[in-house]
Amino acid sequence: MAHGHSDPGNVDVDGHPELLEHRHPLAMVYGGGGVFGIAYTAGVAEGLVDAGLPVASAPSLGTSAGSWTASTLALGLRYADYSGAPTPRVPNLRSGVLAEIARGIFGEATHPLVAVSAVCVTTGRRHVLDGGTYPLADLVAASSAVPGLLPPHRVAGRFYVDGGMWSATSVDASAEADRVIVVAPLAGAVVGPVGRTAEFLLERELRRCRTRHTSCDLHMIRPKREIARLAGRTPLSLFDPARARAVYPLAYRQGLTWGERILAGDRPAA
Repeated sequence: MAHGHSDPGNVDVDGHPELLEHRHPLAMVYGGGGVFGIAYTAGVAEGLVDAGLPVASAPSLGTSAGSWTASTLALGLRYADYSGAPTPRVPNLRSGVLAEIARGIFGEATHPLVAVSAVCVTTGRRHVLDGGTYPLADLVAASSAVPGLLPPHRVAGRFYVDGGMWSATSVDASAEADRVIVVAPLAGAVVGPVGRTAEFLLERELRRCRTRHTSCDLHMIRPKREIARLAGRTPLSLFDPARARAVYPLAYRQGLTWGERILAGDRPAA
């Protein structure tokens, strides 16, 4: 979904999530991109899992669409378990529309290895919200609330909008880990200028992370051209569920290939 600016020194942590406090073998970062982004991040992540990487048990930071994948994987769900969930037409500013859909998937579940990024309406600052403290349904509704398309959502008395308004991935707020895998649906050739801008900003974040964490093995996975073409030509096409379902198997194969090569010590071509 939409993205704005990133300040690596500016991470407001609400709930003191486990994932920001310890170094882990692996950490996952999932970026935004509408229902296209949900299908893409889920497909890649499930491919990585089936290749043998412990993705489902790794601390995960999700932004917007990525918050859905971080949450579903932590709860042991696969894309097939929720791909038939309703998708709201956008714009849709009816209060609670996203939370209702999310509760149909997550109920009131929480999970300590999930965190999401969202932007506080009052302050305009990014907050990293802890999935061990707040219901995942509330967190994904807050992180996915694209201004003008979907309603803000309240968590612990504060209203939040899409975390992508700060950064498409918030990779700078990821867990400390020996290996960090960033799955970025909007990077590259997706929706023309949107993807090019997202990739430019993401590459800048990645350079900063590499400078600060020289011992971290950092990977970025972005859509191949055949996947990017399925995203359509406008940002609103990212919310087309038919396109999303077509993306998933291609993303799964990409994730499987990446996972096999990572485990073999080879860095796959983007």
